[in-house]
Amino acid sequence: MRELPFFVYGTLRPGEPNHDRFLLGRTAAEEPARLAGALLYDGPGYPYATPGDGRIAGELVTAAPGAYGELLAVLDRLEDYFGPGHPRNLYERERRDVLRLRDGAAVPAWVYFAAPGARPGPLIEGGDWFRRPGRPGPPPRRRAPDGPRTP
Repeated sequence: MRELPFFVYGTLRPGEPNHDRFLLGRTAAEEPARLAGALLYDGPGYPYATPGDGRIAGELVTAAPGAYGELLAVLDRLEDYFGPGHPRNLYERERRDVLRLRDGAAVPAWVYFAAPGARPGPLIEGGDWFRRPGRPGPPPRRRAPDGPRTP
């Protein structure tokens, strides 16, 4: 299996609670990106993406050398993904092309979409978890210790 980056759009984004808990030390790069053909919905403390006529803001996350298998397993557990079409899935992991903002390249990546049994809440207009109602805005930009600036 090819090691694809991950498109994260909610609590795994920099400044959100799951970023440092699950991604810190496991990534080589985190870059602003957009996913076309999808909608973002609020959920019980985390969002759901679904296929649709919209765009979602997020980050393209590349695993650190040697960390891909561990990162894939950690994210599958976090997202309650047990395998394609499994009845206990909260999310389905799908390969989709994501637009990397720094150069406009379409990059294949793993995206976690709401599984059929998920119960998304209200639509997040504009598709940006950082700009959902009740949130003050995106976190301040910071410089990663050994890498480029992260949003």
